[in-house]
Amino acid sequence: MPRHYHSIEELPRTLPVFPLTGVLLLPRGQLPLNIFEPRYLAMVDTALAGPRLIGMIQPTEHENSSAKPPLSAVGCAGRITAFGETDDGRYLLTLTGLCRFRIASELDVMTPYRQVQADYGDFGDDLKTTDHEIPRERVIKALKQYVKRRELKADWSSVTNAPPETLVNALAMLCPFEPAEKQALLEARSFDQRVETLIALLEMSGAEAPSAKSLN
Repeated sequence: MPRHYHSIEELPRTLPVFPLTGVLLLPRGQLPLNIFEPRYLAMVDTALAGPRLIGMIQPTEHENSSAKPPLSAVGCAGRITAFGETDDGRYLLTLTGLCRFRIASELDVMTPYRQVQADYGDFGDDLKTTDHEIPRERVIKALKQYVKRRELKADWSSVTNAPPETLVNALAMLCPFEPAEKQALLEARSFDQRVETLIALLEMSGAEAPSAKSLN
């Protein structure tokens, strides 16, 4: 199976999905996962034997409220790029985002995990690596206000020096935005639109955080 995909035609149309509220994966973002539920251990086993792809997607209702909650329309396919197994049978893995997808349909399957027919047609540009520019000073100003209000901590050296896409992905994925806000970041039509959405979310958030946390 290819390690790199150059066009959406190379991506599998059938995709196992991992519904998780408040969790965001973006193209070229890296998401650590701790897998312990039997159905998702089985999903990872199958993925490792094939193209190593898993679709991260948010349910529109919390996954604890239903055995099969409805899913958001858009998710992101990621490739397992790091994998480990613990003594108690959990899997520790890293998913690296490849390309967003729309759910064309959910498949009727016998597997314990859910699978969908993925349509990547709107997101072919996700596979292209380009040099982005961002208004870094605006991002830093908005982030300083955000972390102060929420009593968070940030690695300011990384914020200052990280490549633009790496920084935007990290902030979008790590900041404790609401699920709908995470979904808006995922569905942004372009990188520039994602940056503007991120800045707006940082600027307008006035909610109180319960305790000090870290964005590392």
